[in-house]
Amino acid sequence: MNRSQFNQKLRGVVTSHQRLVRRKNEIVHESNGVFNRYKYPVLTAAHTPVYWRYDLDYTSNPNLMERLGLNSVFNVGAVEHGGKVLLITRTEGVDRKSFFAIAESENGIDNFRFWDYPITMPEVAGNPDTNVYDMRVTKHEDGWYYGVFCTERKDPEAPRGDLSSAVAQAGIARTRDFVKWERLPDLKTKSPQQRNVVLHPEFVEGKYAFYTRPQDGFISTGSGGGIGWGLSEKIDGVVIEEETIIDDRQYHTIKETKNGLGPAPIKTDKGWLQLAHGVRNTAAGLRYVLYLFLTDLHEPWKEIAVPGGYFLAPEGDERIGDVSNVVFSSGWVARKNGDMFIYYGSSDTRTHVAVSSVSKLLDYVLNTPPDPGRSAGAVRMRSEMIERNLKIMKSIKLRR
Repeated sequence: MNRSQFNQKLRGVVTSHQRLVRRKNEIVHESNGVFNRYKYPVLTAAHTPVYWRYDLDYTSNPNLMERLGLNSVFNVGAVEHGGKVLLITRTEGVDRKSFFAIAESENGIDNFRFWDYPITMPEVAGNPDTNVYDMRVTKHEDGWYYGVFCTERKDPEAPRGDLSSAVAQAGIARTRDFVKWERLPDLKTKSPQQRNVVLHPEFVEGKYAFYTRPQDGFISTGSGGGIGWGLSEKIDGVVIEEETIIDDRQYHTIKETKNGLGPAPIKTDKGWLQLAHGVRNTAAGLRYVLYLFLTDLHEPWKEIAVPGGYFLAPEGDERIGDVSNVVFSSGWVARKNGDMFIYYGSSDTRTHVAVSSVSKLLDYVLNTPPDPGRSAGAVRMRSEMIERNLKIMKSIKLRR
């Protein structure tokens, strides 16, 4: 390939990328009344800048090959900042290493564009991260934006030859502009490992409050699990002495194997709106879904409404990817007009958006019946609704 052919091919690659980024997203009107999906993912590996993947120097890359390939973009933190929606992405290279990067959009639905450089996340002195991912962003009343994320390191106690055992803990960093980040010490609890840790947006009893997910191992919750709650006197060196489980795992439900909080909760006049993921085991492997619940406005560790079943589950192409049959959310944005943008990763591969409103989500949470716990209870509850509905259909002469 001569230089002229190189330049022509490069123009084609850039044009194709721009076409993808500028593509207008389309609402999917078929809906359950609670939220609407959008047709296209908002972010994929192909949305990342061309200059992140290709060496554009003809001398060193005359065949215009990808030198640093990217595999996926998913499990984003989300925040509205400076009039734009910012997604703090988990961007994973073909080398399995994840890093954080920021993509911004005016409308939060499409035309997301990555900032020129990924986030340079400082490391903990003497204990560097092997991998970092799944950041939850909290705008705290102390004036900082905090990112709480999973920091993964090789298990130092793993037997010789065991190259998969790892230790997961909660890394903490803060920023004011999303460009410069200050790394704080990792969260410390009595639990062997921590994942899916989220900082509450307000002080509670004058302390920093965290939602945790204690677990015995890197994958298995063991005797632990459930969404926990704990307080810390300070943020620069968080120590939680006592964890209280506020949303536990339950047998034969969507959260029997694992569960964990998604993004930081949204404050409403009815309480704190909480989005979480639940995991159950199936013959085809683990299935991840999303569910909602509401906690008390003044005592955020107390549940006041817990709808039964899942809120959002993988559908269609969302079920296909690196880790199939998974949806996972670590970011949502409540806009001033009441709209709710819920960002979720599908099968550890790409990022989607679902749109609802605060009022709809509160209606769903407060008026959807809880899980009855048994098949007989489920039939009774559904039959009672059917009986009421048949009378209504008869009264307004709807054809059956």
